[in-house]
Amino acid sequence: MPYFLQLCLRRLIPILAVLAVWSLIAWGVHAFRGVDFPTARQTGERLWALLNSAPLAGSTLWLHIQESLQRWLAGFSIAAVSGVSFGLLAGGVPWFATITTGIPQVLLMIPGLAWIPVAILLFGIGEPATVFMIAVASFAPIAISVAHGIRGVDVYLIRAAQMMGAGHWTLFFQVLLPAALPSIISGLRIGLGTGWRVLVAAEMVVGTGTGLGYSIIQARWSLDYPAAFACIGVICAIGLVAERLVLYPLEQKTTARWTATLERS
Repeated sequence: MPYFLQLCLRRLIPILAVLAVWSLIAWGVHAFRGVDFPTARQTGERLWALLNSAPLAGSTLWLHIQESLQRWLAGFSIAAVSGVSFGLLAGGVPWFATITTGIPQVLLMIPGLAWIPVAILLFGIGEPATVFMIAVASFAPIAISVAHGIRGVDVYLIRAAQMMGAGHWTLFFQVLLPAALPSIISGLRIGLGTGWRVLVAAEMVVGTGTGLGYSIIQARWSLDYPAAFACIGVICAIGLVAERLVLYPLEQKTTARWTATLERS
């Protein structure tokens, strides 16, 4: 069998399996509960209408996507800067690691939705509360991964650099940071996915009238379940694009390049 055909089959079979299971669930819910469960065709038709500017919760789907992406980027940017900075300090400065031991681990144990009352008390209902929830939920995995990456640098690399006369800044920027880069990217990848999940949930509770999460909850109240399923599909698509087409290849290239560098050295 030609390679191209094999590749197409590997891509199509999971999609066909999902559609088959979806159809069975829709049939079963309708048969045993008497409830109209949106089929894949109904969802696709509703998604097509939404992509062609049909109204959804008072706005277009494109506006909801734009607003969600802006909140996601804002919250994740805050988490990335603070998480990487914290991880670099915790991994490279012993006294800082001592006084902050356990903080990221504690934050990691708190579900994203548990921050809702804190966000409302601090910022009220609106945009800042949503951004806060994304940032605080994404911070912990980034900080932990970066700190572990710095601490995990081969001690022989550090000693070799010191024997060659490397100062603190040279050691940090030319040895520690490049060696920890795969862990940093891995932490950012996890934090990005965490922030995306929290964003959708936050928009359902503390949103300002736009966003994919807000659209889902409004579609539920209006019984427009095909629209809700269409929004879920858009959420999955955006998450997969960010994960598989951006961060995952970057992580793979970084890991391969650093491994090759170590092998040459």
